[in-house]
Amino acid sequence: MSNFLHNLFNLQDGEGDKQKTLENVKVNISFSGANLWVLACAIIVASVGLNVNSTAVIIGAMLISPLMGPIIGAGFALGMFDFPLLKLSLKNLVISTLVGLIVSALYFFISPFKEAQSEILARISPNIYDVMIAFFGGLVGVIAITRAEKGNPIAGVAIATALMPPLCTAGYGLATGNFRFFFGALFLYTINCVFIGIATFIIVKYLKYPAVKFVDRKEERKVQNIIYFMMIIIIVPSIYFAVSLYKEQSFKQLTEKFIDSEFLQKGNTLIYKKTNYNTSPRKIELAFLQKTYSDAEVKNINKKLREYGLQNTQVIIKQNAANNLQNLRNDILNEVGKTWVNVNSDAKKISNLEAQMAANNFATQQIYTEAAAFAPGLISLGVSNQNIATKDTMVTRTTVVFDANDKFSAADEERLLKWLQARLNNNEVILVRK
Repeated sequence: MSNFLHNLFNLQDGEGDKQKTLENVKVNISFSGANLWVLACAIIVASVGLNVNSTAVIIGAMLISPLMGPIIGAGFALGMFDFPLLKLSLKNLVISTLVGLIVSALYFFISPFKEAQSEILARISPNIYDVMIAFFGGLVGVIAITRAEKGNPIAGVAIATALMPPLCTAGYGLATGNFRFFFGALFLYTINCVFIGIATFIIVKYLKYPAVKFVDRKEERKVQNIIYFMMIIIIVPSIYFAVSLYKEQSFKQLTEKFIDSEFLQKGNTLIYKKTNYNTSPRKIELAFLQKTYSDAEVKNINKKLREYGLQNTQVIIKQNAANNLQNLRNDILNEVGKTWVNVNSDAKKISNLEAQMAANNFATQQIYTEAAAFAPGLISLGVSNQNIATKDTMVTRTTVVFDANDKFSAADEERLLKWLQARLNNNEVILVRK
């Protein structure tokens, strides 16, 4: 059984040449030439993905990002006590981080879209689960690098550890002046960097990569203590954030259970709900379609909160003393009410225009009837007004288009024009015969 387990978990089986692996690691540490261009392009792609909330674009940026190179290099350097390599790796990691922050901040500063999308919001509150993802993702990545036949888990590691998106989110925080976003995303980026490096260190030690120089036990212990210290200062706040996240999710679940048991199952129609976990006491604001509660009933409801595990919480029921349902609706649907005001105003305007059109149609019919009485040859008649603006005045000119038979003479046309000027009380009448 011992041999079986040893063979099952043996990483030496299939391991590549250590020297070649180390050379490949060193090549990917430097950020100059092609690596720098790829980094800049990956930053822009990731920033655009965060900006337009496109998961597919963000994944593409993760795949082309070369950020893991100096982190893996730092892990190898610690494992082999190669301090010049460690110095070079950390130097290039700092350079790549600054480039990422500057380029992403410039992009978000120029971009007209400043709203924080869900892809950005998902990267500002790291917790212990992000530590686990970075560590185990880093393990997979280092194991793949040390294999003689390179598999394809590197793409999955790049997506899982997600170095580029939190770095660009930190750039977003800089561009918008939101330092909560900046520090939250930068902390997530730090978690990924540190625990990928620690995972690399562990695999390098396990595979017994040779030290580049003789190291006594005291110096080795010093390196280990530095690693332990870095783990502690990262893990402690991560655990705090994870516990906070768990408590907030529990609060939401208990709140849903409380509302369902105390209100919905009793036939009340809930039309408004708002919870606030970050106040003291925590708030649950509710409003119902018809049901109202007295002060004594609200007090009794608040006493029941402890039965559901909702300590330090207050229920606030939005209602008015006179039980006026219309006022409650107006409070909650204020914006909708404003929209209806605009709709009603537009409807009145349309109604007035229709009335004017109907009046014009009646007046035209009446004018034709009167004109045909003294001009029997008149067949049809149309009347329209034009407002003609000049530099100093506005003139209303009336155009009358008519059709008549062959017996309708020029004298009849002159008589019709004079009659129309008198009938319409306008000397600016233009008579046009079809």
